[in-house]
Amino acid sequence: MSVVSKLRLRALLEANYQQFRLRLRRRLGSDAMAMEVLHDTWLRLDRIGDASAVQKPAAYLFRMALNEASDRREADARKLSAAEIETLRHMSDQMLDPEQIAQARREVTQLAAALDELPPRRKAIVLLARVHEMKHTDIAVHFGISPRMVEKELVQALEHCARRLERKVVRRFGPRSQKPS
Repeated sequence: MSVVSKLRLRALLEANYQQFRLRLRRRLGSDAMAMEVLHDTWLRLDRIGDASAVQKPAAYLFRMALNEASDRREADARKLSAAEIETLRHMSDQMLDPEQIAQARREVTQLAAALDELPPRRKAIVLLARVHEMKHTDIAVHFGISPRMVEKELVQALEHCARRLERKVVRRFGPRSQKPS
């Protein structure tokens, strides 16, 4: 872009600053945002390529300002809030606790031992359902059993693992029965 074209666009922006500001304020919903976007547009004029063929310079400047606003909103959307940063900071403190890491490793070892104690089909059903996230109907077809039998096998396997890890069983098969068994 020639220096004359840049100067002409900059002069047009300066001369019509209030009009651009009002239009942008209506469009963006914020006077402060409109002023910031216009300032960034003014700075951006130094970085643009050849605009000597621009037919409507005012429309060109307004579109530049809208693009700047869009870029700013996208950048703001990628930033974390103060609460998110604080949450991440505390998560990292907990994640790096050597005692928790050692405890988690012990539990994984205990779980592997508990799984090894299961009958082969029951162990395979647990792995397909929980690790590979296969549907119960697909598991049933694979083993030639009913989906209800798959659920029974899973319940028994999970109860066994819970006992070995000294945990309560968390049921994922829907609400509990209202009748006592």
